[in-house]
Amino acid sequence: MVFIVFIIGTAGSGKSLLTASFSEWLKINEQDVATMNLDPGAAKLPYTPDIDVRDYVTVDEIMEKYDLGPNGALIMAADLIAGEIENLKAEVDDINPDILLVDTPGQMEIFAFRASGPYIASEISKEPKAITYLFDSVFSLNPMNYVSNMFLAAAVYMRFLLPQIHVLSKCDLISNNDVEIIAGWSEDREALENAINKMLDGSKRLLSYRLSRTIYQLGLNFSLIPVSAKTNEGFIELNAALERVFAGGERITY
Repeated sequence: MVFIVFIIGTAGSGKSLLTASFSEWLKINEQDVATMNLDPGAAKLPYTPDIDVRDYVTVDEIMEKYDLGPNGALIMAADLIAGEIENLKAEVDDINPDILLVDTPGQMEIFAFRASGPYIASEISKEPKAITYLFDSVFSLNPMNYVSNMFLAAAVYMRFLLPQIHVLSKCDLISNNDVEIIAGWSEDREALENAINKMLDGSKRLLSYRLSRTIYQLGLNFSLIPVSAKTNEGFIELNAALERVFAGGERITY
């Protein structure tokens, strides 16, 4: 059985670096892990993917063949990748790891908000899947940005309807106190609303307050696991969260 984790987040939130560092950490801890790159436009990756969509589709080739710009090529690439699903699925079956980390495209909307994304997630395997959604810590320091990320996380959940784990990424770039503040917002609605009222005004305050209230009313939980792909902080907690989702708290690899 292959447990598949799609790593999703806004551009620059640290998806590829987390894929690289967390996969190495899992290997050190004797977990049978493999990686997949689903970004056809990636020029350079901090890891060598075991399965690479660029073996089938690349943005550069599409730009040249169809005389498209980068954005148009990315959109076409997303749809072309869906046509390669059987090849990708065969590679997953051949490697057959216990856990597969899938590094999704840098531009989140290419994967999350086109029809091809949920199709790929559904058809790449019928085994259990989950999403790890990244909250960029630097971006999330402002409560309005944090609420925006809550909205995007909710939208991703609506698109895929898969178990979703939420990570505060790149937490080494902000102070421990700021990490605690943002993590506190994720655990305590009142703390977030107090920050909104204190730090924002006008339309920003009103929209942030109402949007956060709406998300809470939907019953969505955005508890954050602070993680650093540079120091490996939070990897034990992230791994434990995945084990709870996939194996009821047991180790994924025996």
